[in-house]
Amino acid sequence: MQSNFFVHASAVIDDGATIGEGTSIWHFSHLMKGCKIGDNCNIGQNVFISGDVILSNNVKVQNNVSLYSGVVCEDDVFLGPSCVFTNVINPRSAISRKKEFKQTLIKKGATIGANATIICGITINEFAFIGAGTVVTKDVAAYALVVGNPAKKTGWMSEGGSKLLFDKNGFAICAESGSTYHLKDNIVTKL
Repeated sequence: MQSNFFVHASAVIDDGATIGEGTSIWHFSHLMKGCKIGDNCNIGQNVFISGDVILSNNVKVQNNVSLYSGVVCEDDVFLGPSCVFTNVINPRSAISRKKEFKQTLIKKGATIGANATIICGITINEFAFIGAGTVVTKDVAAYALVVGNPAKKTGWMSEGGSKLLFDKNGFAICAESGSTYHLKDNIVTKL
């Protein structure tokens, strides 16, 4: 096993897990054989990562998160404390559904708040922001802010995490970075 990352003594890393440079894995976490963790990730306390999960670079996984088969996170994704992922639409204890696992894709820069639930088979697009406690049952647009159960779009967020307030011409400026965004036909683009 490589040694260019940190693993707390209480963590369990199965042979065959791939871990990138500069990654930290904290107390009581378990990474299964076949998972792929990129560079500079932070895996918090009591995190479970299944065998075919992929976390790209600079992914932050907070405490008490379980990532089941089919979850893929692109670069710079933030997974808040105790957020939940599923991998089967209709689970039953007495019926094996392992051949029915669905992929869930979390694209670059997206944030998932604490205690959010993400139903499998969806895509959360670039820089989307999922509020704490939200239940996501369908795809989320890039830069969208969604909250509630089920999730509803209530606004738009910048790449820096500031709420975007669009003028009558569809332009907004990020208060944090000064970057300009444009909203047209319910699609946000950074200019």
